[in-house]
Amino acid sequence: MIPMTDDELMRYSRQLLLPELDVDGQMALKQARVLIVGLGGLGCPVSLYLAAAGVGQLTLVDPDIVELSNLQRQIAHTDADLGDTKVASAKRAIAQVNPHVEVITHALAASTDWLTAQLADIDLLVDCTDRASIRYQINDACLATCTPWVSAAAIGMAGQLTVFDPGSEDSPCYRCLYPALNDTEMTCAESGVIAPLVGAMGSMQALEALKWLAGIGREDSLVGRLISFDAKRHRWQDWKLARNGSCSSCGG
Repeated sequence: MIPMTDDELMRYSRQLLLPELDVDGQMALKQARVLIVGLGGLGCPVSLYLAAAGVGQLTLVDPDIVELSNLQRQIAHTDADLGDTKVASAKRAIAQVNPHVEVITHALAASTDWLTAQLADIDLLVDCTDRASIRYQINDACLATCTPWVSAAAIGMAGQLTVFDPGSEDSPCYRCLYPALNDTEMTCAESGVIAPLVGAMGSMQALEALKWLAGIGREDSLVGRLISFDAKRHRWQDWKLARNGSCSSCGG
């Protein structure tokens, strides 16, 4: 186990003061390996906050390039990054936030088989995508490898967040929640989204990821729960989720 440097101790000093985290929790973050799928409106705050908090290795996956329409909400990218891959842009932003973080990039569209191979060396996956098709592939890969994952969505002025844990008998999977979504459902490109909403949901994703990695409040995690946010009325709701006995992925 590589101890923290003096720079790291000072950098994370405010977190180290938390009794729920302390040195052991910070060391758990330092050793953690997280895969982030999607470096858009959700993935940008997720990657920056996980890096700032001291997660040791981040693997970034996204096939897209930075476009002008992204800059309204995708805070890791700037005008200088236009035309470059989102993963390369996010890697540069992360380096500016915390040079102690190892960043691995894959500028590709993830598939079930590819994800399954990658997850052998990953502690947690964070789903920052905006398509049902890739979420189903993430679901299948995480079930196959028993990898926990944090998933969020944001569109218009509404967001939602949950955690899936294939290692828990009480955890539903994504298909339990959404048996048959398709990519013709609404996305930001078709329906729009207000910028701070993705920042809020991405920040909440990062918080759940950090709690999971550091072992904070597992008994009160979002496994088996979904929280939804109505940004227009500023209202949160907490929903109980259950396994679907007829689910084609986890079998309930």
